[in-house]
Amino acid sequence: MVRLYTSLLCALTVGAVWAQPAPTQRVQLPNGWSLTPTGSSVPLGDLPLNMVVSPDQKRLAVTNNGQSKHTIQLFDVSGTSTRQLASLEIPKAWVGIRFSPDGKRLYASGGNDNRVMVYEIADNQLVKADSITLGKPWPNRISVAGLDLSRDGKTLYTVTKDDSALYVCNVATRQIEKRIQLPHEAYTCLLSPSGHELYITLWGGAGVQVYDTKTGQISARITTGDHPNDMVLTKSGKYLFTANANDNSVSIIDLSTRRVVEALNTALYPDAPAGSTPNGLALTPDGKTLLVANADNNCLAVFDVSKPGKSRSLGFIPTGWYPTAVKVIGKKILVSNGKGMTSLANPKGPDPFKRREEDTQYIGALFKGTLSTFTMPSAAQLTGLTRQVYANTPYSKEKEKLAAGEPNNPIPRRVGDPSPIKYVFYIIKENRTYDQVFGDMPGGNGDSSLCLFPEKVTPNQHALAREFGLLDNFYVDAEVSADGHNWSTAAYAPDYVEKTWPTSYGGRGGTYDYEGSRPVAFPKKGFIWDHCKQAGISYRGYGEFAAYARRRGSALDGRFCHQYPDYDLKIKDIDRVEIWKRDFDSLVTANAVPRFNSLRLGNNHTAGARIGQLTPTAMVADNDLAVGRFIEHLSNSPIWKESAVFILEDDAQNGADHVDAHRSPALVISPYAKRRHIEHTMYSTSAMLRTMELILGMPPMSQYDAAARPMFALFTNTPDFTPYKHIPAQVDLSAKNTAMNEPARRSEKFDLRHADTLDDHEFNAVIWMAVRGENSPVPAPRRGAWLRIAEKEDDGDDD
Repeated sequence: MVRLYTSLLCALTVGAVWAQPAPTQRVQLPNGWSLTPTGSSVPLGDLPLNMVVSPDQKRLAVTNNGQSKHTIQLFDVSGTSTRQLASLEIPKAWVGIRFSPDGKRLYASGGNDNRVMVYEIADNQLVKADSITLGKPWPNRISVAGLDLSRDGKTLYTVTKDDSALYVCNVATRQIEKRIQLPHEAYTCLLSPSGHELYITLWGGAGVQVYDTKTGQISARITTGDHPNDMVLTKSGKYLFTANANDNSVSIIDLSTRRVVEALNTALYPDAPAGSTPNGLALTPDGKTLLVANADNNCLAVFDVSKPGKSRSLGFIPTGWYPTAVKVIGKKILVSNGKGMTSLANPKGPDPFKRREEDTQYIGALFKGTLSTFTMPSAAQLTGLTRQVYANTPYSKEKEKLAAGEPNNPIPRRVGDPSPIKYVFYIIKENRTYDQVFGDMPGGNGDSSLCLFPEKVTPNQHALAREFGLLDNFYVDAEVSADGHNWSTAAYAPDYVEKTWPTSYGGRGGTYDYEGSRPVAFPKKGFIWDHCKQAGISYRGYGEFAAYARRRGSALDGRFCHQYPDYDLKIKDIDRVEIWKRDFDSLVTANAVPRFNSLRLGNNHTAGARIGQLTPTAMVADNDLAVGRFIEHLSNSPIWKESAVFILEDDAQNGADHVDAHRSPALVISPYAKRRHIEHTMYSTSAMLRTMELILGMPPMSQYDAAARPMFALFTNTPDFTPYKHIPAQVDLSAKNTAMNEPARRSEKFDLRHADTLDDHEFNAVIWMAVRGENSPVPAPRRGAWLRIAEKEDDGDDD
């Protein structure tokens, strides 16, 4: 099997000077990556995940599957411009969408309603005609995913991602004729040109299942890369291509031998770690060129596949943010950008007096998709477009091997170089923005009018920020806790996580599978504990990813303090710290403190205004006191002189911030931290992980932490070993919600069993009212100011 590597050298030898005018603006995202999308664009809905072209090549249908409204859009793509014909709301939708063979009907997944919706296309409008039911709606776990139709339109094939099955349905009778169990969660299915074989991507595994439509049996399984999702066939049906999201590859399968003859590496550099996320495929009409949508690289990878087994890279095309699908009509290329073109301001913050407005700006639904359209570039044009993609991408093999830094800094630049810091403590908290906590801090870029938990409530965090460094330009890589805990522990959220959390967060069913409980949500090489294990670095867990720790054979199995509670808002964080103290002291006595220690202190999430629960102020103050006591205990221990503590929020979804919805409080505490320092450098979740990895001598886990700037500006080689003394709570930690008022009534509806199985827009409004008063209007955050147009900036590395 041949593996092809794309590289700057090969990509830039395909032509001469770029022939098209360059975009005048380059937008930098909160994660440090940039966008210069090609072509023109039209708006789509919330998280477009798939598109399908009509048999006559004149229409395009798009399914939007985000946290807010689910819609099916129909476009006229027959002319030079793209024109929307219809947009129809669908209660629940997901990735499956197909036209009937005659183009007169459209079939769409009904998601967790466990049915396939059928629409007539009349006068360029979508009219609901029927549905095919697979079972009762959620909580019955089926979850319709991809689908296809027989060539005569009489049989519907659909696969599912929760009960992992193939359903064969009679279109006329709307009855299920056969159900075939699959070994893993499925993503989509695709019929061969003859109609005799159906190919099914096993999203939760690494293979394609082959179903024989004549015998009604599974006839073969073909091994592919990890997390296969989208597929495309050559017209002859000889070759099948699968996008493998979890290992940056596309498998080319010779269907006559049912073997992979070639694996294409879609990343921008050879041997790149996780982070390209190929998840959409298209072939040009002549079958010679393959286009691959790299969701997390914000580009298309382009390959000459005219000779499978001897394919070659042609270059890259920049797209919008998180491209999810690509289609080709003649020379026209269409790309759905899942998160649109930029991180957006949200001046219309949560309104506590209205349940939800259509235009309310909540981070989970803030980034609306777009449809990009452009002509297939020539070789010369592709050269220039490739250069743009590399310019937009902060990751490189050089940065992976040699990070930014400075001489004699405690943070080494190269993996394996020494550091005076030996022990790392990583504390993950829940869901606060910078302004909510540090908006009142002098010297920082804060808005005190948005500060819900000022110094009186969080005296220890304020004192620690003053003493060890205030970071006012730190951004989480995630939108919500579902992807936040993945980003916080792997510097990456796989396609399963990114594509399923909006469904459950939108109240459309689905389980919370994002903290180690379900293997399909795992990065291929696991989480930070797996990487510690591989690198031979000792580690221990306290609370974070408890479900993962309970999995026999997982990296946390046997290296997890089981006395330390999982996420549970009924247990105070100060009590958690007491459990950690006892465990830590026993390890100190035995000279067995692990080098990496992760802790979950999540009560700053709060329980809203629910009657009988602790007030938001009490819970945040409890969390603050826990942090203070933790630092005091560690700073008085024998290992303090070799320690560093890193504290962040897994996401910033539960609050307002005047700069950006991703901006969040973060703390770095160590004898080697610069004292009484304010740092304005832009950092991210991945930057914090990269810093810890370099201290521990570990390589990066993904392209994101490999690309991130380590937080060396916060450190000095002149240590100060002065211990910290905690500040007692200045509010009542036992205060409970007692009034049956509007916030309390709204809080009764919240599901607080997990970090985020509730309406966060509503939750944020309730917290505001509980702290500021029932009649205090939530101010409109003034976000987006930090987002910079990068056209005139010097992007050179200042190493």
